[in-house]
Amino acid sequence: MFRLLAATLFIAGSLQASPLLAAGAKIAVVAPAEGPFALLGQQIVEGARFQAEERGSQIIAIPETCEEKDGEALTKALLASGAEAVIGFLCTESLEAALPALAQAQIPALTLSVRSDILMEDALKKKWPFFRLVPSARMEAETVTDIILSRWKAEPLALIEDGTIHGRELVETVRARLAESGLTPVFTDTYRPSQEQQVSLVRRLAKSGATHVFTGGDRADTAIIARDAASEGIALTLMGGEALDAADQPVALADGVLAVSLPDYAALPEAKAVADAMTAAKLVPEGYVLPAFSAVSLVEQAKDKAGADNISLAEAFLKGPYQTAIGSVGFGQNHELAANPYRLLQWRNDRFVPAPAMLEAE
Repeated sequence: MFRLLAATLFIAGSLQASPLLAAGAKIAVVAPAEGPFALLGQQIVEGARFQAEERGSQIIAIPETCEEKDGEALTKALLASGAEAVIGFLCTESLEAALPALAQAQIPALTLSVRSDILMEDALKKKWPFFRLVPSARMEAETVTDIILSRWKAEPLALIEDGTIHGRELVETVRARLAESGLTPVFTDTYRPSQEQQVSLVRRLAKSGATHVFTGGDRADTAIIARDAASEGIALTLMGGEALDAADQPVALADGVLAVSLPDYAALPEAKAVADAMTAAKLVPEGYVLPAFSAVSLVEQAKDKAGADNISLAEAFLKGPYQTAIGSVGFGQNHELAANPYRLLQWRNDRFVPAPAMLEAE
């Protein structure tokens, strides 16, 4: 009863269309059912079903193998499902295979994971109804730059990266954006990743005079850099990107390390009623559970809007924003999220929490 009441109140309060809810939607959910990503796939399917049950929507789970060779079979399954919309898609390979046929059938696709800028450029050029509920890589760099300019502009800044494609592109984009604002780092470097220690790097940072460091690297390397700086008695304020939101391995991340990442959706005020209802139903609101729940809610609200305005479902996606458990979601004409969801977080007591407005280390 609590689950039904909480979820119903949330949905009823969030809809901005007709006061009467339209019939539920038929939604295909593409997610891994086997292999290393099976747990993530389960989160997607369970989150989608949790919302769908309250509105009378139908969920058709379609396994995603993330293998190019299975693209044709996936596409056939999607078209045969009779779905009005498709959500999920953890892998680029799946999307690349399915999008042309989905576009021809005028079925919008909403990914919860794929961030390929090239794929989105192709989709826009070919007028495919492809949207994503995750931010683009560009948004990560924009947020990092804004934080550096607003908080660290007067500080000796270092930009370092681990030589990977993502790390290098992220840092280079940030560096270029800072240059447009007249800010030049006192130190830049590409370090060797996956080392047992980074004392040499830490000493070079200290020699350069840098006190604030943005690192385009993963959590393990950042944790080692923080550990070695502390052991050398060198005060560094470290900030990384979304890659820091991962498990400790092998060194624990030190309290105070900053990350530009997505918030813990279950901790958002907008998600409280739904998260409580999920917990009561013994469904842990973690990972992709709340995004999948919100994706189904978004499709349902967009269907209401499409019916009210006599437009296609894909067109209705652009008529938001729609209120969901992960916040207000709208899309720009580029089919990307209209609002940048990245936040500045700080590692405290084994979890990332919102960073305070002013940090003592600054």
